[in-house]
Amino acid sequence: MIDGRKKVAFICVHNSCRSQIAEALGKHLASDVFESYSAGTKTKPQINQDAVRIMKELYGIDMEANGQHSKLITDIPDVDISISMGCNVGCPFIGRPFDDNWGLDDPTGKDDMDFIKVIREIEERIIKLKNRL
Repeated sequence: MIDGRKKVAFICVHNSCRSQIAEALGKHLASDVFESYSAGTKTKPQINQDAVRIMKELYGIDMEANGQHSKLITDIPDVDISISMGCNVGCPFIGRPFDDNWGLDDPTGKDDMDFIKVIREIEERIIKLKNRL
């Protein structure tokens, strides 16, 4: 915490959709307050392509061009705050308890409206977290 910003990790099992969206929105909306990371206990070959497309459409954020990729918890620095995206698919163990569980449904395989609903929910929670820190 050299510059005073906390490090926040957004965690879900595969680090391919919700946690990636949270990392991107954290960087986009709250980088002045905290550093955003995402990770999982397993990885996928690429980020969910619906999430990539919709984030470009809604915010002009290209997660892949910004260097985001599916990462393991061991690939990111030690963080001050860890947030689970939702344990409906079995909560990953990260070596310590989560500071918060956002309980978000995974929109993978669903339609764009489901993605947008989850993205807006993540945006709202990022802003609340920013204001709290």
